[in-house]
Amino acid sequence: MSFDTSVRSMAPRVRDDLAATLERARFEILPIAGVDEQIAHLPAGAAVTVTASPSKGIDATLDLCARLVDRDLQVIPHLSARLVRDRRHLADLLRRLRDLGIDAAFVVAGDAPEAAGPYEGAADLLREMADLGHELREIGITGYPESHAFIPDDDTIRAMSDKAPYATHIVSQICYDPAVIVGWIQAVRARGITLPIHLGIPGAVDRAKLVRISMRVGLGDSVRFLRKQSGVVSRLLTGYTADDLVSELAETVADRDSGVAGWHLFTFNHVDQTERWRQQLLAQLRTTADDRVTDTDQRRAPRRGARA
Repeated sequence: MSFDTSVRSMAPRVRDDLAATLERARFEILPIAGVDEQIAHLPAGAAVTVTASPSKGIDATLDLCARLVDRDLQVIPHLSARLVRDRRHLADLLRRLRDLGIDAAFVVAGDAPEAAGPYEGAADLLREMADLGHELREIGITGYPESHAFIPDDDTIRAMSDKAPYATHIVSQICYDPAVIVGWIQAVRARGITLPIHLGIPGAVDRAKLVRISMRVGLGDSVRFLRKQSGVVSRLLTGYTADDLVSELAETVADRDSGVAGWHLFTFNHVDQTERWRQQLLAQLRTTADDRVTDTDQRRAPRRGARA
């Protein structure tokens, strides 16, 4: 079913809520060569997270953030726990964020095989940040709808409970199975965690890159799901756009009890393509809403010759 067809079958409230969340979608970019060419495609006022990697380090993340702060954007650097050397290094990072006028961060464990200091995971760093004191208004943490490539499920569940008291929201890792995502949201709520959730989905990403990323980040169950679904694998291999995920999760997004705040778009620096895709979805939602208003007006208009 096409996105346009799915939209036309949605209840008006669901469609309106979906449009509202897509309007405020967040974007994630990587501080690597060529990223500056993509910055111009970021929509004004958007929240933009900047990743950190073991090879580039947190300095590269903050250098890119410094280039972004003069734009009309909410800049959110990744603070990778396993890249922080010690308490003094952390204090310096927090001071630099304050000096840049950045009041949000996304705290992750990071992919470094060995920790540079005493912080093995995000919870360790969050506790130290709280002890040091900081002026951050928003702090995001990661959620895993599916099994992590290297971390047992019990550990990820326990880690979320450890991190939640220090955070303001959760961003889910990519998952291609809407049923798994919905089940995960319900499980998070059942554990008493009420933080708003931003659903992580890939934007308009080169198909070969998306397949490589999917296999690397531990999406085993999702890949098996894709193999079972007629046509889904071919869609992924010929240019996955996440239309199906967006439409199939629309009811959950509109459900106030789910606590879904919106979408987190993993652009992998395909910002221009991802933004075009987002605008196309919004245009379809607006067109359907306009059609609904027109149809309503036509039904209400008095028939020719009828008494006013």
